[in-house]
Amino acid sequence: MEKTTKSANGKAATSTATRKTSSSKNKTVKSMLADFFVEEIKDIYWAEKHIVKALPKMQKAANSDELANAFSEHLKQTEGHVTRLERVFELLGESPKAKKCDAMEGILKEGESIIEETEEGTSTRDVGLILAAQKVEHYEITTYGSLHQLATTMGKNDVADLLAQTLQEEKNTDKLLTKIAEAHINNAAEDEEE
Repeated sequence: MEKTTKSANGKAATSTATRKTSSSKNKTVKSMLADFFVEEIKDIYWAEKHIVKALPKMQKAANSDELANAFSEHLKQTEGHVTRLERVFELLGESPKAKKCDAMEGILKEGESIIEETEEGTSTRDVGLILAAQKVEHYEITTYGSLHQLATTMGKNDVADLLAQTLQEEKNTDKLLTKIAEAHINNAAEDEEE
């Protein structure tokens, strides 16, 4: 801030000082949002990297070939999501760094327990796997939707475009899982006896 000098009416110097303070305050607010945004990118980056580790287990546990193939395809997409997030970090001038995502850790642990608690080779296990996978998808849809909107708000359109691509892929995967469940897995599971 400049030194304050008194003018004839005393207002000009005060006005200049107020504008600079106000400008600094606005800069801080933007910086806080930008910092928050980066932290959330780190969070979803951790989540995506751990989903890459979980999907092969889910694929192996699936009874239905169609479901196993869906997990295999989504693994390839998720690897692309990781790469896309690394591009987002680059556009933000940041190094790719993961921050533990407690929510995704919990969702993935729940998915592991479904595999442990259901009988191998059953449609009931497939129902559980779809349920677990859709919990992951819904978390990602929410996260990418919010991050896309924040990037747009901050005028980071190149980042917003990348996030929108991933958001659409997550929505498509969710719809595919619903379609697989409704086509035959849910009915097959209903017919299974203990």
